[in-house]
Order: sequence, then C-alpha cells, then structure tokens
Amino acid sequence: MAKYSEKFKLEVVMEYLQGSLGYTLLAKKYGMPHKSPIMGWVRAYQTFGEEGLKRKRSRQVFPVQFKLNVLNFMKQTGASYRETAIAFKMNNPSLIANWSSTLRKEGIGGLQEKAKGRPPMPKNHKQKSSKSEKEVTREEQLERENELLRLEISYLKKLKAFQENPNAYLEKHKQRWYSNSKKKDSN
Repeated sequence: MAKYSEKFKLEVVMEYLQGSLGYTLLAKKYGMPHKSPIMGWVRAYQTFGEEGLKRKRSRQVFPVQFKLNVLNFMKQTGASYRETAIAFKMNNPSLIANWSSTLRKEGIGGLQEKAKGRPPMPKNHKQKSSKSEKEVTREEQLERENELLRLEISYLKKLKAFQENPNAYLEKHKQRWYSNSKKKDSN
C-alpha cells in the first residue's frame, strides 16, 4: 500500500472539493490504482479537518470499557461503522469492525490488550515446573469466581443503564472516552 504525504492528500481533497473532477478522474490523474483512498481522505477532511489527513505516529490504545461502549452504541442506535467512528471522534471505522468481530469470536477477553513479543525465558527452568505443579486451592478458586461475578454484574449494570437512556449514559462517561483524543472539540 502506497503512503501519501499530508500535502499530497490535502491537494487532492481540495481539488475534489472545488468540484472540477470526481473521485475516479482524480485517481486517474494522480496515477492511483483506485478511488477509495480519495473518498476516505475527503470524508476524513470533512469530519476532522486537516487533522484527519495526518498519519498517526503512535498506536493509540483503547481500554476494554471504551470498546464495549462503542459497540453497544452501534448496536443500540443501528449506526454504521463510519457513523460510529465519527460519533466517537475516531478516524478508523475498520478498527470498530475488528472489535466487533473479535467480540463475537473471543468474547470480552479478546478485546483486552495483548502483550507483544516473545515471553522472556525463565532463569531457572526447575522453578517454572514446580509452579505449574502447584494446584490452586479451593479458596483461591472461589475468590477468582467471586471476582469474575463482580465484574459481570458491574458490566451488566452499565449495559442496563446504557440501554435505558443512551444519551444520559454517553454524557456521563464522555470525558473518560475522549481522554485519548489529542484534538479538543472546537464547537
């Protein structure tokens, strides 16, 4: 996939917005294989301004609760991936599609951030084998089960509150959701 500079993207978007050429003709003029990148750039520019055309330098990490809230919003309102992305000030609707697919396949655990890279080698191999042989006590099993049940109840309460009044819930939790966003709302 070709990388295009911000200057080039802005030039193409401005030419499209002036109305002289459509997506297909612009793609041909600039030797691009397809019109879809131009369509995405125009949507991003119209939604986020010049900030929408910039490449993200660092990978943005979203908490599990944010991902669940986005997916619940989309389910409740029937919004498309693109509409949902715009509502949550995101420039990548395919990210939401990935979250949805992961949630269907793996459940909530699949939405958690996974450690990257290879795990470190153990310093003493014998210690590792003795740890795996140690059985979990009944008390530890019950504590773990209680923890999971508390999490489930908490999630269900939040889901119920969202279903009863999505707008009030969104307003209440809006500040936490947008804390990762670098651009502040200028309206």
